[in-house]
Amino acid sequence: MTSYYSERLSGERLQRCYELAPPGVQQYLESEIRHLLERIGPDDAVLELGCGYGRVSVHLAKRAKRVVGVDVSEESLTLARALAGPDTRCEFLLMDALHMSFPDGSFDVVACIQNGICAFGVSQSALLSEALRVVRPGGLLVFSTYSDAFWADRLSWFELQSSEGLLGPIDHHATGEGVIVCSDGFRSGTVSRSELEELCRELGVTASITEVDGSSLFCEVIKPCAA
Repeated sequence: MTSYYSERLSGERLQRCYELAPPGVQQYLESEIRHLLERIGPDDAVLELGCGYGRVSVHLAKRAKRVVGVDVSEESLTLARALAGPDTRCEFLLMDALHMSFPDGSFDVVACIQNGICAFGVSQSALLSEALRVVRPGGLLVFSTYSDAFWADRLSWFELQSSEGLLGPIDHHATGEGVIVCSDGFRSGTVSRSELEELCRELGVTASITEVDGSSLFCEVIKPCAA
């Protein structure tokens, strides 16, 4: 899926996906950002994984001291820099979230919302492990995924994206049980509460999992301090 977002769904095409989101989806997107902002302090350095065109990062910059967004699409990052403007506290870097060049413990908060844990199409364990590496001891790691209750709104939104040609036609035979599949290879799944808990157990950390606004599951981890 990483190549899909870098080659087929980036920049203005990705931006259009959010512009056509119906009211229920807009509420979900706003609730995600609001929930994340409540966990960020004015002195925090925040890293956003899969920042796209900067939709979330620009909001984080209103609260945090420093925001860095990484993504695999240069087209999306170019748009992010243009939309953020020259006076922003955001920095946008081309980088693979599995292999980041930041030193250990570089950030107070590392965030990956809007279902990035599935959308990246990479090893979820490896993604969480690398995110934990770059957050400081005592710092916060925040991931989110879609909740089961959001299925109808989510499917309607993806159907709108498909109808505009932003995604391929939805394969309704393969779509269901939390997974949306398109004929062009696009696939969007979710991670359950129990799967999030198991991922964190495998990495030796404890997860706090909360359902927000009946639309998303947030997995939050405080990185343990060294003994």
